[in-house]
Amino acid sequence: MSVTNTSGRRKTAVARIYLKDGDGVITVNGKDHKEYFPTLPLQYIVNQSLEVSEMVGKYDVQVNVAGGGIKGQAEAVRLAIAKAIVELDSEKKPALRAKGLMTRDMRMVERKKPGRKKARKKFQFSKR
Repeated sequence: MSVTNTSGRRKTAVARIYLKDGDGVITVNGKDHKEYFPTLPLQYIVNQSLEVSEMVGKYDVQVNVAGGGIKGQAEAVRLAIAKAIVELDSEKKPALRAKGLMTRDMRMVERKKPGRKKARKKFQFSKR
């Protein structure tokens, strides 16, 4: 029984996963994924890679995720699972790529600039 280890990132969230043969249990930071990600859209995001590759219930996934918010963490887990599936079976890659699950989303929060309230917000201009 081999264990596949991959990581996924989104914004400032980093997910490390361990994928092994099992009956479809997903554990996130020691909790069940339905407890850690309480809303249905987040649960859908986490399961999306397994559903697209038709591997639901075939593997146990153990996840360590840190940083960012809950949505970024869910998307980081999704990317990590997709990368692990491709590592096990490279024939699944075109299906995952077609749904956009193999691409690391590079969008990050823009940094705050000096002398401004936020990244782009400027102080009110007074002509007179």
